[in-house]
Amino acid sequence: MSDTQLRRSAEDIYASELFALAKGDDRPRPENWKLSPQAVVTYLLGGKAKDGTVISEKYVGNRRLIETAVATLATDRALLLLGLPGTAKSWVSEHLAAAISGSSQRLIQCTAGTDENQIRYSWNYAFLLAKGPSPEALVKTPMVRAMEDGTLLRLEELTRMGSDVQDTLITILSEKTLPVPELDMAISARRGFNVIATANNRDKGVNDLSSALKRRFNVVVLPSPATLEEETAIVVKRVGEIGTNLTLPAIQPADKELARIVTVFRELRDGKTLNGKIKLKTSTGSLSTAEAISVGVSAWAEAAHFGNGRIDAHALAANIVGAIVKDPVQDGVALSEYLETVVRTRDGWGDLYGAIREVM
Repeated sequence: MSDTQLRRSAEDIYASELFALAKGDDRPRPENWKLSPQAVVTYLLGGKAKDGTVISEKYVGNRRLIETAVATLATDRALLLLGLPGTAKSWVSEHLAAAISGSSQRLIQCTAGTDENQIRYSWNYAFLLAKGPSPEALVKTPMVRAMEDGTLLRLEELTRMGSDVQDTLITILSEKTLPVPELDMAISARRGFNVIATANNRDKGVNDLSSALKRRFNVVVLPSPATLEEETAIVVKRVGEIGTNLTLPAIQPADKELARIVTVFRELRDGKTLNGKIKLKTSTGSLSTAEAISVGVSAWAEAAHFGNGRIDAHALAANIVGAIVKDPVQDGVALSEYLETVVRTRDGWGDLYGAIREVM
C-alpha cells in the first residue's frame, strides 16, 4: 500500500495485529470469517495475541455491546449500529468488517440521492445495446459482490436514504437473494455475507426505517463516552493517530489543551457545566467526540505551521468557534453566554477567553 495514500483502511493500518490474531486463533470461525468471534472482540477492544503481539484498543466502551454486535454478525440477522453523531459507529463498522472479512471496502454511502441501482445492480449500456440483457452487461454493486463472496457490506447513514430505497433491502436481508428479473435469475448470498448499517438518531431530515426493515436488523446503540476522562482519552488517542498518519510536524504533548476542548463541548452539549451549577444554552451542532477530534487535529496543524510548536489557546480558538457556531445567531448567542458565565471566570482559562473573543 502506498505511503502517499491520504487515508489508509483499517485492514492496512492494523495488518500486523490482524495477522498475529489469525495466526494464533484456533477457535471455531463462522464460514468465510478471517477470525473467530472472540478474536474479533480482542481486535476491537485490545489485548494480546498468542504470540505476545500487543493488540491496540480500537473502541473504548462497553464490552458487552461489541460482543453483541459480533454475535449478531455470526447469525443471519443484519446489524444496525445506532447512536448520536460522533459515537464511533462508522469506526466500529469499519473495524468489524476488517477483522471479519479482511476488507472494509465493501461500502455504500447512503444519501438522499442514493437510488435502487446503487443497492441492487445497474447495466453497462454499451453491452446492453449491443447484446441485450446478459450477465456480462450487469454492473455489480458492492452489495452484489459481498453476496457472491460471502463478506460483509457496510451501509453508512442508512436513514439518509429514501424510505422506498431502504425497502430494497428487505428481500436481500430476508431471503439472502437478489432477484434479477431481466435475466430470469437470482443472485444468492454465500455463507459469511451480512450487512452492517449505521444511523444516527439526532440529525434532521432523516427517513425512518419501515417496521418491516427494522425487524431485519438487530440494533446495538453505541452511547456517548460516559465521563470527561474517558472522552478525553479517546480524543487524545485519535488526534495522535490522525496527526501521525497525516505526517503533521511533531509538537509538544497537548493532553491538557485537548481536555479543554472536550470540556467545552460536553458542557455546551449537555446545557450545563460539569458540576451542574450553571445552566447553559445548547448549540445547534452535535459537538460530538468526533468533532472534538477534528478540532484537535486542526489545532495541531495550526500550531505546527503557524504557531510555536505547541497547541495553545490561540491555536484552539478559531477551530473551536468554527465547530460550535453553525447558526450565526443561535450558536453565537450560546457561545457568548458560555464565554461570559463560564470561561471568563474559570481558573486558568483567561487565555482561552481572550483568544476566542479575538476571533468572534
